[in-house]
Amino acid sequence: MSEVPGLRTLLPKTPGAGEDDWLPVHTGESGADVFRSADGGRYAKCVAASDAAELRAERDRIAWLGDQGVPGPRVLDCRSGDAGACLVTSTVPGVPADELSAAELRASWGHIADAVRALHTVPVRRCPFRRDLDRMIALAHDVVSRGAVNPEFLPVEQQHTPAGELLDRLIPQTARRREQETADTVVCHGDLCLPNIVLDPRTLDVSGFIDLGRLGLADRYADLSLLLANARETWADEEDARAADAAFAERYGITLDHDRRRFYLHLDPLTWG
Repeated sequence: MSEVPGLRTLLPKTPGAGEDDWLPVHTGESGADVFRSADGGRYAKCVAASDAAELRAERDRIAWLGDQGVPGPRVLDCRSGDAGACLVTSTVPGVPADELSAAELRASWGHIADAVRALHTVPVRRCPFRRDLDRMIALAHDVVSRGAVNPEFLPVEQQHTPAGELLDRLIPQTARRREQETADTVVCHGDLCLPNIVLDPRTLDVSGFIDLGRLGLADRYADLSLLLANARETWADEEDARAADAAFAERYGITLDHDRRRFYLHLDPLTWG
């Protein structure tokens, strides 16, 4: 994947380092370029000028979450230029949870449940950020209207259904889901999939959460639905997946609401694009 022209010029220069001080990791779906420092201690996310405000909002979320005692990256630098903006954060040491084997993920599953529960128990009155249902529905309308839904993000059984039809199926449920959200709002990660959970490979404790651009107040199932669905890609079969769901629910302390879980799982892929 090629880099967006000009964004590399935003990277901070390390005294005495050459051109290879920053190594490209990937180019994001949104047009972001991600780099890792040669020493592995920093990550830089660079975006075009049109996305600079969104990147600054991500910076604010990272800084705020760190102040709540939830492990994650630290903001090291944030700069703007004619080409766009660049956010530099510390590396969260460890291994992303999606790189674990099924046995390793199973061994870490309780630690992950504990870390998610700790995130969700941060007092909501402290959180200035929102990603509530009404905002997500509005975002889905925008993405769908632009024909920007990526079919690969959809559940397999929905990949050949028009995105507008998928959204229309969800709209009649929004009043009920809004009531549930009002009664059960928590601080959500916003994109709680396994790649965004970093683990200590020795202890399998959670080292931190990364990719915090969507963090904010929402129904806890906005997180839980995505995490449990994403983990299913690691489990050997449906029986293992059901057992893992039950183990997570017991450790987290919840009786899973499968209708609510399905709603948020089907809404999420309509909001990216």
